[in-house]
Amino acid sequence: MNHSSSHAPALPPIDALLAVLAAYRCGSFTGAADELNITHGAVSRRIGAVEQWVGAPVFERHGRGVRLTLEGQRCVSVFTQTLETLETARLASGGPQALEVVRISVVPSFARLWLLPRLSAVEGVPPVFRLAIDVEQRFADLDEVDLAVRYGRGNWPDGLTIPLFQETLVPAASPALAHLMGQSPSPSEMLRHVLVHDSDPGPWRHWLRSQGTGYSLRPQDRQFPDYDLALQAAAGGHGIVLLRRPYADAYLTDGRLLTLSDVEQPNPQRFHLLARKGPMRRPVKLLIDRLVSQSAASIV
Repeated sequence: MNHSSSHAPALPPIDALLAVLAAYRCGSFTGAADELNITHGAVSRRIGAVEQWVGAPVFERHGRGVRLTLEGQRCVSVFTQTLETLETARLASGGPQALEVVRISVVPSFARLWLLPRLSAVEGVPPVFRLAIDVEQRFADLDEVDLAVRYGRGNWPDGLTIPLFQETLVPAASPALAHLMGQSPSPSEMLRHVLVHDSDPGPWRHWLRSQGTGYSLRPQDRQFPDYDLALQAAAGGHGIVLLRRPYADAYLTDGRLLTLSDVEQPNPQRFHLLARKGPMRRPVKLLIDRLVSQSAASIV
């Protein structure tokens, strides 16, 4: 934060922090006003108080909405942690309580690669809500769950969309295959081997096109129904996979896969949270804030 300790304005009230988080979730001051049941002007004033305290803009306008500045991203992370601490202290002082359930729909690879390793951080220690995870390949109907995690470009009309971490794409293979191929093999050399991917060959097509090489699915290539199965196949030496970072970084960290190139291309698709428009239960808001915080931490 940019403020000094000797001349810093008074700390903004909790309502101002909630306004910042609501505007981030909704992508607009109007949406935040509807969620908080206050006026657009009240949202602006509360966010203005935060910006005065920070000493820098928290949001920048784009089209009909707003997005976080770099300083705003820091604020969201700090405010989320602050509110989590207060919520944990409140529950700890109130004796045993039944935990509210928040239901989220995710694809299998997201559950295994990203959500389950972060479950304690998401639910809290001690937990302040219980996460019920529906694992399925289809896009869940938002009438059935509180939140859904979808992978794509984010242009879904049926709910409020909140982007998670941006991914980059880089080819990777098992250590044995990587050593066999040598340092920085060309795309044409990679295409002499089996390419492994999930049900969508688009990422491979995107990466190879960026290197001036075309690609169509070939009979020898291996296709799996879920992404982490493709990763496991590549780790077993059955071909080259396009690693999505930071989503699949665990495979690099533990040495099951090695990257084959220094060229990382931005993935045109990413994971998004999708929520019903309108008022939200408090645990649902808290879950969104914690998932966003974990998302920001995963790309540091």
